[in-house]
Amino acid sequence: MAKEVIDSLAMKRALTRMTYEIIEKNKGIDNLVLIGIKTRGIYLAKRIADRLKQLEGADVLVGSLDIELYRDDRHDASLGNEPTINTKGSQIDFDITGKQVILIDDVLFTGRTIRAALDALMDQGRPQTINLAVLVDRGHRELPIRADFVGKNIPTSPDEQISVSVEEVDGKDSIEIERIK
Repeated sequence: MAKEVIDSLAMKRALTRMTYEIIEKNKGIDNLVLIGIKTRGIYLAKRIADRLKQLEGADVLVGSLDIELYRDDRHDASLGNEPTINTKGSQIDFDITGKQVILIDDVLFTGRTIRAALDALMDQGRPQTINLAVLVDRGHRELPIRADFVGKNIPTSPDEQISVSVEEVDGKDSIEIERIK
């Protein structure tokens, strides 16, 4: 049975705090772009962009990144060990070369999703910097990846799962933890 650890108000507060930290670290929003990792990272990126507009009075470009075909755990058997490279599920309608990119995802766990996202981003251009923002950092890294902006650290055991729900996809905002069998 899942237990809610973050409700919609706490999630909104975490995203607001992350937004302020992004402004502070980047000394404003000039040259800043947000890239959300499909699926929930896209909606979190849009929310942060909306909050940046409220606070700074300017729009920030938002793109979406589909990393499915960059993952190291999913390959097309007909191609042998080489993954298929295709970013057609991504929507980045602007040049990221020379930009300060904030890569946004819902949960940071092993680091493999972020590794795939970095590969996919580099196929789009060469940013000046890439920072990582995650709503939840649950630990258990397999790769040396660390988030620059974290909404909430939720230590978990390997047999637990974190589920992030967003209104746009799931009809509610919440973060739940559940023991898996």
